[in-house]
Amino acid sequence: MTNYTNGSAMTTVVPNIIRVIGVIKTKVMNTKFEKRLKALKKVHEELVNKKNEKEELGNGVFDRYRYPVLTADHTPLFWRYDLDPKTNPHLMERFGINSVFNAGAIKLNEKYYVGARVEGADRKSFFAIAESDNGIDKFQFWDYPVDLPPTDVPDTNIYDMRLVQHEDGWIYGLFCTERRDTNAPLADQSAAIAQCGIVRTKDMLAWERLADLKTPSPQQRNVVLHPEFVNGKYAFYTRPQDGFIEAGKGGGIGWGLSNTMEPAIIKEEIVVDPKVYHTVYEAKNGLGPAPIKTKYGWLQLAHGVRHTAAGLRYVLYLFMTDLADPTKVIYQPAGYFMAPAGEERVGDVSNVLFSNGWIADEDGTVFIYYASSDTRLHVATTTVDQLVDYVMNTTKDGLSSAASVETLKNIIDKNLQSEEQNKKPTKNKVHV
Repeated sequence: MTNYTNGSAMTTVVPNIIRVIGVIKTKVMNTKFEKRLKALKKVHEELVNKKNEKEELGNGVFDRYRYPVLTADHTPLFWRYDLDPKTNPHLMERFGINSVFNAGAIKLNEKYYVGARVEGADRKSFFAIAESDNGIDKFQFWDYPVDLPPTDVPDTNIYDMRLVQHEDGWIYGLFCTERRDTNAPLADQSAAIAQCGIVRTKDMLAWERLADLKTPSPQQRNVVLHPEFVNGKYAFYTRPQDGFIEAGKGGGIGWGLSNTMEPAIIKEEIVVDPKVYHTVYEAKNGLGPAPIKTKYGWLQLAHGVRHTAAGLRYVLYLFMTDLADPTKVIYQPAGYFMAPAGEERVGDVSNVLFSNGWIADEDGTVFIYYASSDTRLHVATTTVDQLVDYVMNTTKDGLSSAASVETLKNIIDKNLQSEEQNKKPTKNKVHV
């Protein structure tokens, strides 16, 4: 029998016991790690592979889908977790993702791609590409986010990229680049300068950074490149504004031309679609994605902002510009085309819909990628024919309650007259 009071025996036995306990703890931890990882993978795979469902009825203009196409939970597990049990035994998140939203969109090689804005728990946004075979579900992120080259003055934050296939052969990405306002007092750590950053690519993999767009306006957001040359020049839809948040006197969707993209310089801006009192775009408005070309004109999707007692409300609206002169608005229906509904109202910035990406398919189907409340990305589908019908045949804003009532009376009169006409017996029936 071993005498454990003996010093030499104790020296041998105690370390052995500690090692055994350590092995047992490691096995237990590894088992917990493996179980947790297995559970995480199962939930993630089910989410990413979930079949989307079209909501019933709708309004006849577009169809919503039941599930968001991308959320923070759709991001790969190997982005958020260190999957090594030695360095992350509790399988904790090491890189938190807050939200996935505001995505540019493009179709290439029979696949649907979105360049999503991914916001980390640290508030910094970056771009990541996700692809789908059908455009409505099963979007898969690429392994790595977009590695965006910096400029001489590094971006603090980047977001809301518009992807545009230009007739010059390049795919351009125009986005908002944000940097701190160095003229602001030290106590003000929220003052910022917003400008339009520009990149281009041929394959969505290698991105070339160009100089930021230069315009006469102090700040820029929501800049979109027109997909075709206009008078041999590159054409831009802009959103001139006086400050980082407030549009000020510069509010409205602007327009400007540049001789080249290297560098892109707009010397003169005009406002194509101004903000208007007591409309859905009374506070601010900005173009969403690049327009869709139709035989009737350019279909334009924009967001409008108005003040409410609960804060700003963002909605989407449509208008059409002339084919030969994209600065000329030829149709503009009253009110919003799409507004936050149901759970879309809730999120980091509530009561917001925003879109900077849509895809017009060869068969006329249109996929509208829109974000709700700065939190998640959705898809709605429609057709070019439906959008053209909506834009050309929906009454414009009369800018008064009386005008709205008059519009409604005309619709009611037409429907009641038609109903009455259908009730009348058919004459000259031949009875056998």
